[in-house]
Amino acid sequence: MTAAPVIDVRDLHKRYGERKVVDGLTLAVGAGEICGFLGANGSGKTTTIRMLCGLVKPDGGGGTCLGLDIVRDAPLIRRQIGYMTQRFSFYEDLTVGENLDFVAAVYEIDNRAEAVKAIIDRMGLADRTDQLAGQLSGGWKQRLALAACVLHKPKLLLLDEPTAGVDAKARREFWDLIHDMAADGLTVLVSTHYMDEAERCARIVYLSDGKIVVQGTPDEVAKGSGLVTFAATGEGLDLAARSLRAMPGVESAAVFGSALHIAGMNRAALEAATKALDSGLVWREVPPQLEDVFIHMLSQPAP
Repeated sequence: MTAAPVIDVRDLHKRYGERKVVDGLTLAVGAGEICGFLGANGSGKTTTIRMLCGLVKPDGGGGTCLGLDIVRDAPLIRRQIGYMTQRFSFYEDLTVGENLDFVAAVYEIDNRAEAVKAIIDRMGLADRTDQLAGQLSGGWKQRLALAACVLHKPKLLLLDEPTAGVDAKARREFWDLIHDMAADGLTVLVSTHYMDEAERCARIVYLSDGKIVVQGTPDEVAKGSGLVTFAATGEGLDLAARSLRAMPGVESAAVFGSALHIAGMNRAALEAATKALDSGLVWREVPPQLEDVFIHMLSQPAP
């Protein structure tokens, strides 16, 4: 028998004034899954997350989170999830240990001191237990925030752009912790703008104007996009990219390290553009990357 989804919502709607922020969204996320939320700013990601944890009431539709009704059982849901917002929201004039002890008290956790020590050890915060939270770097603040979110052993973790502004090493370490917890059965829904993070999700869901445009594994989304991509190496790549951006059928032209990457939906137009450039570059077709697809999605009109 297949286990019920941890998140199972249907036809969610949310409007602020005349603007539809979420428009008929249906989503199911299974136990232990890491699901990535992608989309431009204002696409409805944060509002959806806030509806799932009962902080925002939908105008229409409904469903369950952890088997509980997202409207009727919102207080019960909030006690069983971890929700990490974009902004650091802990007390900067308290130490790491004091912040975590406060969170443990709020959740009325038994053996608070033992629980706090266990999460400090798991998150690698032992050397910073007595450091003021306000003195932590961005990466360590995010690690503290994650520790606070999972201290009460939630069944579902909702992360809203958790690593924005954090360096690459700290982001990788953060995601290693997420995968370790998912391996133990924790379900994760995470919004991100970083394509390397999206590629670490088992499934990604792309939103545009409050609607799901496409979803699937990163490979499925990239291969199913219909996008055609070519790459070339050689001299004068920056000048070539600038010229190509103005040619018909070229949706994007960007230099990545020592290679120039172009993408579009019309193969013939792309081939014509590379020939018209007359730059001496040697082109080869390459599989579309998730970043190519993301840029393509951003350029499309709302559904």
